[in-house]
Amino acid sequence: MVKRLFERFYVAIILLFLYAPILILIVLSFNSSKSRSKWGGFTLHWYQELFKNEEIMNALYTTLIIALLSALIATIIGTAAAIAINGMKKTPRTILMAITNIPMLNADIVTGISLMLVFIAMRFALGFVSVLIAHITFNIPYVILSVMPKLKQLNPHTFEAALDLGASPSYAFFKVILPDIFPGVISGFFLAFTMSLDDFVITHFTKAPGINTLSTKIYTEVRKGIKPEIYALSTLMFITVLLLLIFINRRSADKKPAVKRPGSNPGMADKRI
Repeated sequence: MVKRLFERFYVAIILLFLYAPILILIVLSFNSSKSRSKWGGFTLHWYQELFKNEEIMNALYTTLIIALLSALIATIIGTAAAIAINGMKKTPRTILMAITNIPMLNADIVTGISLMLVFIAMRFALGFVSVLIAHITFNIPYVILSVMPKLKQLNPHTFEAALDLGASPSYAFFKVILPDIFPGVISGFFLAFTMSLDDFVITHFTKAPGINTLSTKIYTEVRKGIKPEIYALSTLMFITVLLLLIFINRRSADKKPAVKRPGSNPGMADKRI
C-alpha cells in the first residue's frame, strides 16, 4: 500500500514538473495585464490581438506549410529508401542504417551550418526553398527508422506471391505491402511533421532575413520581450495537439478487436458422441 502511494506521488511530481510551465503559460494567455507577476483579470483580448497580428500569422502560415510539405516529401522518400534498404543484403543494409543514424546523432547546429555551407557553395539563394530542402533532409532519417520495423515484420514472400498471382509490381505494392507498413508510414509522417514544426537551429541557418517561422519569430521576440499574443498562440497549439492525441487514441482503442473466449464462437456446434 505504501509502495503504491509512493509510486503515484512520484508520477504526480514528474507530471507537475512537465506540465506546470504549460499551465502557467495558459493562465498568462488569459491575463489582462502584460506583467507576468501580476494578475489583471480574465480577458480574451490577447487571442483577438493574435489574429490581428500579421507577423505572427505569417510566421504560423510559413511554419505549417513547411512542416506539411517537408513531412509529406520526406515520408515518400523515406518510405522508398526504407524499402530499398530492407531489400539489401546484411552488410550494405547495416552500413546504410548506420549512415541513417548519423544525422540524428549530430548536433542540430552542425547540421544547420553544414546545410548553409552547401547552399552557399552551390550559390543557392537562401529563402523558403532552402528551408524546405533542409527540413526534408533532416526528416528523412526519422521516416526510415519508423518504417523499417514494419518492413521487418512483413513476410518476405508476400510480394512475390502477389506477383505470381498476376499482380503488377505497383499494384502489389499499393494493395499488399503498403497496407501492412502504413502504421509505420503514418508514424514517420507525424514524427517528421513534429520535428519540422519544432525546429529552430537548422531553420535559423538556412533561412533568408525575410522568412520567419514560429521558432525564429519567438526567438526575435525574446530579445525585445515576449508579447502576450505568443502565450495565446502557444495555448491554442497545445490544446489542438492534445485534442488530436485524444481523438487518435480513442479511435485506436475503438478499433481493437474484442478478445474471444475459447468456445464462445456461436458458429461452432457442440459435438456429442
